[in-house]
Amino acid sequence: MRITSRRRAIITFLSLGVCLAALAVAVGFGWIILNWRFDVKVIFGIVFFGVIAAGLILNTIFLVREIKRNEQHDSFINAVTHELKTPIASIRLYLQTLQRRDVDEAKRREFYRLMLDDTDRLMGTVDQVLKAGEAAVRKSRYEPLDFADLVKQCVDTARTGHHLQPEALRYEQETKNGADVNGDSEELRTAVSNLLDNAIKYSKEKVDISVRVEIPDEKYVRLSVRDNGVGVPAAELKRIFKRFYRVPNRSLAHVKGTGLGLFIVRSIAKKHGGKVSAESAGEGHGTTVVFQLPRKLTPENRA
Repeated sequence: MRITSRRRAIITFLSLGVCLAALAVAVGFGWIILNWRFDVKVIFGIVFFGVIAAGLILNTIFLVREIKRNEQHDSFINAVTHELKTPIASIRLYLQTLQRRDVDEAKRREFYRLMLDDTDRLMGTVDQVLKAGEAAVRKSRYEPLDFADLVKQCVDTARTGHHLQPEALRYEQETKNGADVNGDSEELRTAVSNLLDNAIKYSKEKVDISVRVEIPDEKYVRLSVRDNGVGVPAAELKRIFKRFYRVPNRSLAHVKGTGLGLFIVRSIAKKHGGKVSAESAGEGHGTTVVFQLPRKLTPENRA
């Protein structure tokens, strides 16, 4: 209901802006035609008309952007609220059960495990929000590191955390001399983990993800994360890296998230002098996200 009303507001403002601009054009040209013999008046009229038209266009653009931004903020708040409320409610239910009933040891251990999982989910949501705020302002601690080794560690962690088999999340390394970069290990680990979690989250029933580290030339090292999931429409490929943005797809309503993961990835890539992009053949055809960093050349791999 709220989204529909805001879309109506956007259409209303656009229509109003177009009508006012058309009216300004009609009045301006009419005035110019009537006064075409008076050079000074015509010049002032053209300038005045141009200022009015530009003001109307800029005002309409600003209003539409603000409406969309508020809509994204509301979606983010709703998503974060749900991500926080659900595990808290689950933990509370388990604690009430343990308090009010006699539970055998096996069931008690299961409850403890589930509460720990919910706690991890809470911590993950809080970390995402904090890292999104720190992404542009945190002072990075750069040091030489093997990016390929860091990616492999993240893949192993993702397999364990999501209970995946090696064939479901495959790692390939097409580098002989390593993939040395200068970077903040914590930030790069966050970026790679977000890419892996995003690929797993938007996979179909069967997770099929390929992770590859390669050196396309002597200046860069490239990480590609390819999934066989829901895919992304071509018009949304650049927008998915914006803050709070989530692809508008009803079939993804069950997929929870804050809309910050890929924004954090892009921010970290920029801080390290790299870039990130996404490729997809469309909905239902999977997505490939490419994360590229400048390579730190050593005497060994210069040869």
